[in-house]
Amino acid sequence: MASSEEDGTVEEKENNNKKRTKSALTTAWLTFYNIAMTAGWLVLALAMMRFYIKKGTHKGLYRSIARTLKFFQTFALVEVGHCAIGIVRTSVIVTGVQVCSRIFMVWFVASSIRQIQNEESVILFLVVWTVTEITRYSYYTFKLLNHLPYFIKWARYNFFIVLYPLGVVGELLSIYAALPFVRRSGMFSMRLPNKYNVSFDYYYCLIIVMLSYIPLFPQLYFHMLRQRRRVLHGEVIVEKDD
Repeated sequence: MASSEEDGTVEEKENNNKKRTKSALTTAWLTFYNIAMTAGWLVLALAMMRFYIKKGTHKGLYRSIARTLKFFQTFALVEVGHCAIGIVRTSVIVTGVQVCSRIFMVWFVASSIRQIQNEESVILFLVVWTVTEITRYSYYTFKLLNHLPYFIKWARYNFFIVLYPLGVVGELLSIYAALPFVRRSGMFSMRLPNKYNVSFDYYYCLIIVMLSYIPLFPQLYFHMLRQRRRVLHGEVIVEKDD
């Protein structure tokens, strides 16, 4: 019996050590990731300010930062993986929608349709994204380091109240501005007949994307408001099972 108890104790210690090691590695990776993303969006912010100070106009700004923007925004797909494997307690669906909608805006709207790159709406969502991401990633970084300044916490759960709707307005206006160019050029569209026997019209796809904001925006916005009440005011939010 003594031998069995000793074996059980040793095994339990080994399991605890493995869990601690895994937890430490996870924390180290998440800390590195969030520091890198904070730095990336800070670089974007500085690049945009430097461009505007030098040129005195927003025209040409998007093109000057497009490569950096595409890299860091696309790299955010890692966050969907974090949710999927359970190292971050956030909904895969919520994170996936937010990340993929941003990637869509970068790759398939702003970067692909050069005619809209100088639109004020594009600059609007760029500025909103930049402020939001610097705040968000710095919040996660300080939290992982167990040294979270109250201002960062406050900013994380208050800035979005104004920034989120402004970002949505910028995105929708940018897509709307792209519609005439897409319709004339037929870009990303497939017409029948073709060897795949498939028809796709990117113009109507963009319209559907715009309409999708109607049900998605309120859900994501009110999700953030619930998080705000829980974090800043300590309210217990009871989520109903679907």
